[in-house]
Amino acid sequence: MARYSASISNKHMVAVRFSSMGDVALTTGVLLDWHKKYGTMFTVVTKEAFEPLFLNHPAVENVIGCDENDLRGQAQPMLFRAIMEKYTDSPLLDLHRTFRTGMMARIWRDAIILYKKMALARRIFLWSKGRFFGEDLRRFNVPQRYAIGLYDEADVPAAEELRPALFLSEEEKDWAEEALRPLRREGHPLVALHPFATHSAKSWPLERWMDFADMLRENGIDYFWVGRGDELPESEKARSFVNSTDLRQLCSLIAGADVLVTGDSGPMHLATGVGTPALAMFGPTCREWGFFPSGKNDRVIQLDMPCRPCSLHGSGTCKKGNACIMGIEPQRMLTELKDMLA
Repeated sequence: MARYSASISNKHMVAVRFSSMGDVALTTGVLLDWHKKYGTMFTVVTKEAFEPLFLNHPAVENVIGCDENDLRGQAQPMLFRAIMEKYTDSPLLDLHRTFRTGMMARIWRDAIILYKKMALARRIFLWSKGRFFGEDLRRFNVPQRYAIGLYDEADVPAAEELRPALFLSEEEKDWAEEALRPLRREGHPLVALHPFATHSAKSWPLERWMDFADMLRENGIDYFWVGRGDELPESEKARSFVNSTDLRQLCSLIAGADVLVTGDSGPMHLATGVGTPALAMFGPTCREWGFFPSGKNDRVIQLDMPCRPCSLHGSGTCKKGNACIMGIEPQRMLTELKDMLA
């Protein structure tokens, strides 16, 4: 693995991470930490949809957003070569380590810096039902694994130093405040609910979320819905921002909430990035994968089940009816939420 020493610190690096949204958000704190310590500025190469995550970021001077056409066929090597030619004296920080970013690294002329993906350890941990590599995987979360390419392992910063960092403008904050004003009652908490996940097993079904919303109303807790997915029932439309916001607006709305309640999802990391505590339920995925929220007031609810984790990403079918998620009762989430709000 290539190493990069602060003693020869370059003033510019190219950092690449294409997907997914939560993984890209987790890079933001790592870039900020290195910038604060050594003054390095970054050009970020990512998917076009995730460009807004780096707006106003003090460590990022440029973002190259790629659409799917840029990353197919002959367009892809042409794009990578053009980036390399423009930044020929800059190290490449590969925060993805896929076949695609490997192609980019292969033509890169300067230093190649790789993050510690721990792919084999994760697969062995999964195959062995947790008997092997658990301690190694728990030692570092994903932002710390990103940082291992920059630091020696013994010097990797603590997780709290690498938390996601998203930078909202005053105009964006004002927009969210105005959008949430009709839903905010004096003296009552306001909670954001994100009921969606990339894989359905990583969150409650919508019917369970509706039960939880009923409990919030009964307990005087105001709420609103965010994210992208199936439309909500008509009765929830007045509280819903589902499918109606861009990525910056989503971040701004989450910043306006007292707590975000979600499954294992990308917005969970957005919440940490804007300083909103997250209450997250984890089912088929686990702490060892490195994606637990890292905010000082974030909390995770999970069940101790011998079949967890059952996959690397929460996909696949479950013979137990997704018991690891369905076994997390709304009352338990409500109790934890009320404790956080207190």
